[in-house]
Amino acid sequence: MSLEWQQLMVDAADPAALGRWWAEALGWAVVNDDPDEYEIRPAPDRLPGLLFVAVPERKVVKNRLHLDFRPDDQEAEVARLLALGARHADVGQGEQSWVTLADPEGNEFCVLGARRN
Repeated sequence: MSLEWQQLMVDAADPAALGRWWAEALGWAVVNDDPDEYEIRPAPDRLPGLLFVAVPERKVVKNRLHLDFRPDDQEAEVARLLALGARHADVGQGEQSWVTLADPEGNEFCVLGARRN
């Protein structure tokens, strides 16, 4: 048996708006722009993708699953994401080498520091 990771589902109040935000943040391609199921991928034929789906309820607590990103320049990337509409998030992490942010609907993600060789 084999499994292929197809996508990560993201609940959203406005799937298209959140999907567009993540597409811009990641530089990914939009492969489905349906307003209730908005999908982005690294490239149209590359997996995994992020599929944003409409749900009636708002996010209430910290995510149980989140994405971590390792940029070349953490400070510049955090500034870019904040300019796009991300905000700093406190999930009890304290002082760390990574920066915890939240997307426009409050989903947390981390921007890691430089990789240690």
